[in-house]
Amino acid sequence: MLNFKTYYHIYNHANGDDNLFREKENYNFFLKKYHQHIDPIAETIAWCLLPNHFHLLVKIKSEEAIAETHPKFQTLDEFEARTAFLSKQFANFFSSYTQAFNKVYKRRGSLFIKNFKRKEVLDDDYLRNLILYIHLNPAKHGFKKEIDEWPWTSWNMFPNEYSQLAKELFGDLEQYNRAHKNKQTDFEEYVKLENDLIQST
Repeated sequence: MLNFKTYYHIYNHANGDDNLFREKENYNFFLKKYHQHIDPIAETIAWCLLPNHFHLLVKIKSEEAIAETHPKFQTLDEFEARTAFLSKQFANFFSSYTQAFNKVYKRRGSLFIKNFKRKEVLDDDYLRNLILYIHLNPAKHGFKKEIDEWPWTSWNMFPNEYSQLAKELFGDLEQYNRAHKNKQTDFEEYVKLENDLIQST
């Protein structure tokens, strides 16, 4: 269940053997709809889009900040009702993208797996490793040999947009780059990272 002022790992996969993205325009449109639906309720710290799945690290905004853009949210008294509202924002986003995608490609039915995954980030170690995992996904799945060759990720943007958090978690830019490289080149370390972050959910 989503909470306020906390970090979450959110991820989902295409339904069956389909892809979420078939061409460049799909990635751009996904990001456009994502920002439309999710920016009012959360900051996106790190992200990666791959043809058949995606990973997001988000920080849910304060209740006051959400109420500024969604007046209805302010009238919801129960904690459960407010967290359901936040989950509904993600559901609306997935639905909006699916409808547009289906129209373009003349397909029918759900595009995403019904229930998206979400896991709360409870400590700095998990937060640090999650950022590494998200950015290394394109190399892990073999879409590119080097992570900086994949355009649909926050790898280059994160140290600039969240410089203070990057400094707290990784140190300077050289250490940030080295941390990614070390996980990428050490297969056993990467497998351990995946087991800790994904298979425990």
